[in-house]
Amino acid sequence: MPEVAPIVDPGTTPDAPSAPGRRRRGRTTLLIATAAVLGLVAGTCAGYLVQADREPTRLPSLSQPVVAQAKGPGPEPLSAAQDHRVKTDGDLRKLLISRPKGTKALDWAPEQDGWLDLGAYADSLTHADREFRDLVAAEFRRAAGVSWSVGSTGSTQVRLVQYRQEETLGAPERASRWDVDGARAYGVPGASDGMAYLFDAERKPGYLPFYKALATASRGDIAMEIWIFDSKPIPKQKIMDLAKRQLERL
Repeated sequence: MPEVAPIVDPGTTPDAPSAPGRRRRGRTTLLIATAAVLGLVAGTCAGYLVQADREPTRLPSLSQPVVAQAKGPGPEPLSAAQDHRVKTDGDLRKLLISRPKGTKALDWAPEQDGWLDLGAYADSLTHADREFRDLVAAEFRRAAGVSWSVGSTGSTQVRLVQYRQEETLGAPERASRWDVDGARAYGVPGASDGMAYLFDAERKPGYLPFYKALATASRGDIAMEIWIFDSKPIPKQKIMDLAKRQLERL
């Protein structure tokens, strides 16, 4: 059975021992604690004295040895075949195919001296206001073009549009964003994203039929677009030949 604590008269003080497991702090404990503190202080002081008598440790030098500059000619710059920017950072107009002999320059062409600024290029597209904003977002850099007419109804426009491509890949994105619903599509050799499109004729009463063909591709930071317009059907080989020739220039 568990032990029962005895009943104590409140008016008396029992001569009972301290509770089990507890001991009064005596003089021995105080002496041990004091000795430990004095030992810690003495050890710290001794460490400082020993360190003060030693020679200072030399730190390594922060300066590095001078490297001798290499002598002799430097490496040859990359050729245009190895670095496309050798070509594309120059005069963009020089990368355009030449206007064929026997053709006439278009009086209403948007390019001036072969150049198209952002406003002129956007104005030549459908929904100019929206295209202007999209071109800014695509990091438009510059554009060059050449145009010509053949006969009384045929015309051709070739454009190279360059993008900065610091935050987005403007050239391949813009090259693939044309509205080509319902057109017959053909791959153009020489570019992974090269495409040619032949559209059905647009007919209105009192007007000649209106045919058009489009070729698009991108090469690095340049988007290529070629348009052919005519009142008679446009052969597939005609737009393909122009696209191949322009890609070879890039």
